[in-house]
Amino acid sequence: MKILIGYGSLGKFFHLKEFTKELEKQNVEVRLVHDIEFSKGFPSKNISDWIGGDRKFKELIESFQPDAIFTDRQTHFGIHSIKSGIPTFVLLRGHYWQEYFWGMKTLGNNLRVRLALWLRNRISEKIFQDASAILPICKYLEDVVKERYPDQNTGVFLEGINSDVWYHTKKMELKHPCVGLVQDANWWGKTKELLVLEKVLEKMPDVHVYWAGDGQYREKIVERLNKYDNFKWLGRLEYPDKVREFLETIDVYALITGMDLAPLTLKEAQLMEKPVIATDVGGDKEMMIDNQTGFLVREGNSKDIIEKLRLIFEDGNLAQKMGKEGRKFVSKQFNWEFVAKNFLEIIKPHLKS
Repeated sequence: MKILIGYGSLGKFFHLKEFTKELEKQNVEVRLVHDIEFSKGFPSKNISDWIGGDRKFKELIESFQPDAIFTDRQTHFGIHSIKSGIPTFVLLRGHYWQEYFWGMKTLGNNLRVRLALWLRNRISEKIFQDASAILPICKYLEDVVKERYPDQNTGVFLEGINSDVWYHTKKMELKHPCVGLVQDANWWGKTKELLVLEKVLEKMPDVHVYWAGDGQYREKIVERLNKYDNFKWLGRLEYPDKVREFLETIDVYALITGMDLAPLTLKEAQLMEKPVIATDVGGDKEMMIDNQTGFLVREGNSKDIIEKLRLIFEDGNLAQKMGKEGRKFVSKQFNWEFVAKNFLEIIKPHLKS
């Protein structure tokens, strides 16, 4: 079997490379490509991309002749793949429809941005409708897809993680006790939940909160939280080495979010044997075990966060036990061998004989 995989960003390449290696162990020939290098179209800043944007894609298909195509985002690569007649499977990492809603609501005042978002949405909806199957990254998201496309094929793609990459290493210089966050601020519906930390920082002045990440809404958050001496924004850390050092150093990992589906950082923190706290939204409950590897907290509830942090900080044995259980859970549930075999079972019924 031959599978062509198109990735969108270098950050995703790191993980899809691991997926590729495991597929090859399952006797699958794989070609991993950057989608935009082979497929372009309207809208694009370059008018030349509007016509003949599928030329390199057609050459790629002719030379590799894949049995299936797997794309990790909704772009012209997916459109051209569907038009080729080759079974096409689209990975859905986020709550696309909430992201689009918040994008139009917070960025749509600019007519050019609004038009670009609308045009990209047309591409996405076409792919969702015509792909061989949509592969959401968690069960919660699969239910969302089924509500919108009840007749579409789906299958949960549990994104794996290589536990060997997350090992004990040197530490950074941080003040303790401390809570660490690793998350970007790319859409407001997700990011605005970070403002709940104002009350946490105020009520727990001896606890230091460090945020690693960036994004278009970063300034809105930092300007509100910077007034507290026990908060520090670190910017985006180099992945994976500096992220590993950061997770090694912190006492508790917190995912404070208005929406997340299968956050890798939540799994990475557990592999680094850290107790975790996560907002009970989306698929977060599927990526940890409440009361065993950490605690789920209610959205918008600073008191809940403070209570759970105090439980962990005041009980070293509990923190250590949660950390150990977290590594065991992620290593077993999200190893790439399981993910690859599951993926092949999902796509098998849709392949041409």
